[in-house]
Amino acid sequence: MKKYMNLKEILAYSLGLFGFQAIVGLLNSYQAEFYGSVMGASLAVVGVIILVAKAVSAVFDPIVGNKIEGTNSKLGKFKPFILTSIPVLLVFTALIFFDIKALHFDVAGNKLYIYIFVTFLIWCLGMTLADVPTQGIAAVLTPDATERTNVVSIANTAKQIGFAACAVIVPVICLIIPGGSRVLVKSGETDSPMIAGEYFWSALATAAAGCLLMALIVMWNKERVPYTAGEKNTFRDMIGAIKGNKPLILVIVSYFLGFGRQMAMGIQVQAANALIGSQNLVIILGITTAVGSMISMAITPALIKKFGEKTTYLALSVYGFLVSVLAYGAYLITNHNQIVMYVFLFLIGLQFSAVTLMPMIMTADCVDYYEYETGKRKEGPVYALLSLTIKVCLALGTALGLLFVGKSGYSEALASGQAFSDSTKNMIFFAYTAMPGILALLSAIPILKYDIYGEKKARISAALQERRNAAKPEVTE
Repeated sequence: MKKYMNLKEILAYSLGLFGFQAIVGLLNSYQAEFYGSVMGASLAVVGVIILVAKAVSAVFDPIVGNKIEGTNSKLGKFKPFILTSIPVLLVFTALIFFDIKALHFDVAGNKLYIYIFVTFLIWCLGMTLADVPTQGIAAVLTPDATERTNVVSIANTAKQIGFAACAVIVPVICLIIPGGSRVLVKSGETDSPMIAGEYFWSALATAAAGCLLMALIVMWNKERVPYTAGEKNTFRDMIGAIKGNKPLILVIVSYFLGFGRQMAMGIQVQAANALIGSQNLVIILGITTAVGSMISMAITPALIKKFGEKTTYLALSVYGFLVSVLAYGAYLITNHNQIVMYVFLFLIGLQFSAVTLMPMIMTADCVDYYEYETGKRKEGPVYALLSLTIKVCLALGTALGLLFVGKSGYSEALASGQAFSDSTKNMIFFAYTAMPGILALLSAIPILKYDIYGEKKARISAALQERRNAAKPEVTE
């Protein structure tokens, strides 16, 4: 089998996704805690603001998708947007974690929430400029479906590690910043909360490193699958590209039904504080689950090769439900035994490729399916829809998780300096494990009708390759 991508290109794409997701993961894990502990905002209100800002910015996704389809650049049609996103993400990631009160601005009450909404909304727009093309470019890196699956698997392993990287980056920054909070809690001591400077320098370091890694995609990756240069699309064309793609609709509906599968990341800092005793020990929760997740990413291509995308997705979803519910039950039965908790968090991580990897592979296959049926290749609208879906689902998951945290008595205990009660721990752990597991099971329902796998997928891939060999592409790299 001919290989189109060399090691340098695979590393560039993988590291680019790592860097981008490191920025996204930082906000997803620490944004709410920063607003609550440093800015004095209500976590429940922050959860709603995050949801509304991401919903409002979601209208930007189809615009970016349409612009991608109409782009005719020497860089290709995806890379110009990645390049444009870099300064926006760099500036506003740092700004979101900057304590504006230190400049003596009056941002109390509703002014604070307006400030949070505006700065986060602009960040979301920058995030869309990066998210749609970094996902969509996967469909054009190689015309071979098997090589694409392997590359996407490697890159999404890096992506998942990047999403959890803040669990390592932030504690390291806390060690470096003078006068900051302690990373390790000694016996009999109470861990001090993070200070504003730790949040800011963590954000700046993550944003700078992440943007540099994203630039590797622009410099080293090639768009090999041919496309029609500068093709203009009306809104009706975009809707048609989605409406006429039934397998894609099934993937998107599945993702929406399972919106809470990543809600644990949205409350990971609060979970570390309540379940372990320190927000800086979030590294333990992150690494425990990440190890299982990396194993899941590594074995998923082999599972797909043997059983197909549909069976693999269904099996991982059912497994995720069972192990998550068992984790919650075991946590209660063993009276919050942390060893038992870590074991189950590792086991939960083994199903995460259903959340991060499988939708990417299946969406790329759906692009091929639409081209096979219509002769038109519409990565822009398709990946814009996927980006919109992921964005809204992350916001919904975070909002739901913060709602559980708010109802658990977490903020009251934190403000009073009291130990977290068993009921607080139980509710937070339910939101961290069982609730995402229940939604994982729901996500499997639409995939029962998904049919782009096995012999049908191979037939589509072969037919498309024959067409490309027979026709001279208008644009190639």
